[in-house]
Amino acid sequence: MIIVIGATGFVGMYTVEHLIASGKKVLATGRNEKMAQILRQSGADFVHLDITNKKDFDKLPTQEVEGVLLLAGLLPANAKVNLDRDENAADYFNVNVIGAINVLEYCRKNGIRKVINCCSYSDVAGAWRKGYAIKETEPRDFHFTGDHAVYVISKNAINDVMEYYNQQHGMQCASFRFPPVYGVGPHGTIYVNGKAYKSGIQTFIEKAQKGEDVELWGDPHITRDIIYVKDVAEAFRLALESDQTSGLYNMTSGTELDLEEQAKAVIEVFGNPNKKSKIVYRPDKPNNTPSFLFDMGKAKRDFGFVPKYTSYMEMMKDYKRELESGRWDSLMEDRKKSE
Repeated sequence: MIIVIGATGFVGMYTVEHLIASGKKVLATGRNEKMAQILRQSGADFVHLDITNKKDFDKLPTQEVEGVLLLAGLLPANAKVNLDRDENAADYFNVNVIGAINVLEYCRKNGIRKVINCCSYSDVAGAWRKGYAIKETEPRDFHFTGDHAVYVISKNAINDVMEYYNQQHGMQCASFRFPPVYGVGPHGTIYVNGKAYKSGIQTFIEKAQKGEDVELWGDPHITRDIIYVKDVAEAFRLALESDQTSGLYNMTSGTELDLEEQAKAVIEVFGNPNKKSKIVYRPDKPNNTPSFLFDMGKAKRDFGFVPKYTSYMEMMKDYKRELESGRWDSLMEDRKKSE
């Protein structure tokens, strides 16, 4: 059995589905009853679990657990706190560090060696735009200001604690360093310093569907490395099955995706057949999108992961198929309610 903690987010939903399709028995946890019903229908068992509550772990099995995926956590994109007025540093540590330690203790006490957590690509922000593929050995270099700062600090802290559990208790803990994960889910709206904004991909898609102009601000050829959610699900499965998995892993497509090519792909896939969108170049407008590329050699070496979705066009084609399938409508409804 594989336990997926925090399975009710869109990454968790895809991962549970993929694991079950691969023949795995899955116990999913979360706090969203609507998503719990969907997970049960997919073939997973479900338990309501709050990782900050130690007593909740008594609900989990103590035998025949192959590994644990820890997807639960507090992210800046979901935090409605304005740092100009309030401070939520304690919340990040309560969930991302203390809650994660509760997971590690449950695993240690029950002989479960394999735990995979998620962490931020912003821990090496100082290496962005440097012109080389960033490896896991890159020294930490991040910003101590902004709404991502304490999130990154909390993720760095739990990464170090997980390595402690590896060395002190002989566990096989790993952390996946994620850039933006693309896929159908409740992320059309994100929060930046407590203020809601429509995500870039959602803006592009809506404009293409209406036949409106798509503006590209700043450098239209800025590139960045992202990953598609179905590749994430496959990577989790492969990592759990390998006895070489341990420590930090970059988890991206390993490909530089050009902003202009992204816009062209969205227009082709989602475009209005009666009125095709045009790309309008606005070099006068600032674009603070970070540019980065990550090296994927370690994941390939340790558990044979090679991303399938390295073409943005293929990502968008599958994204559209998923949208039109209707099977994620509940996720999309939750997203719209938050906008």
